[in-house]
Amino acid sequence: MTDPIGDLPPQAYRKIDDDDDAVFYAPARLVTHIDAAAIAALSAFYRTAIPPGGVILDLMSSWVSHLPPDLTADEIIGHGMNAVELAANPRLSRWFVQDLNRDPVLPLAVGACDAALCCVSVQYLQNPIAVFAEVIRVLRPGAPFIVSFSNRCFPTKAVAVWHGLNDEGRARLVAGYCEGAGFSDARVHVLADGSHGDPLTAVVGIRGEARR
Repeated sequence: MTDPIGDLPPQAYRKIDDDDDAVFYAPARLVTHIDAAAIAALSAFYRTAIPPGGVILDLMSSWVSHLPPDLTADEIIGHGMNAVELAANPRLSRWFVQDLNRDPVLPLAVGACDAALCCVSVQYLQNPIAVFAEVIRVLRPGAPFIVSFSNRCFPTKAVAVWHGLNDEGRARLVAGYCEGAGFSDARVHVLADGSHGDPLTAVVGIRGEARR
């Protein structure tokens, strides 16, 4: 596994608030973190990018997944930091709480999922390559990992490097995470340019064929 962003110093992944993330995320926040237009754009993109049927992993999820209502899936597995939020999400078949900054190993089998999502949360990862590598492990060959982000965040919990970049730089950073973890392809899609509301970008990494 190579890391094209390995020259970033350790402080690039420091946060203003270094306290236990479990404390920060303990209160349930039943709110949306992007506006209605950005949500609509993301849902429309999901409709074209997520293969129908199969198992979807909704990583760093909340009480809403922004999936189109007509999307079919055998199972949607949610992950997050707040049990109340995850329990309130009607799209999740099952869910688990885990702090990926403490333990990036996902409790899922190799090749268990047909798609993975991470919506407006990648900026909080302090060991993103390890998490992305775990996503590769649990995806089947050819499956997409859709990482979407805007310019909104909890500023004290976003890593330092995120604050120093614009949307284009953040897209390159996330694509670098994909490349460093071993995704065979990573493409950037601008879903909303921010001229009439929140900007929204999606980076899609594709799980390549299993190595022999």
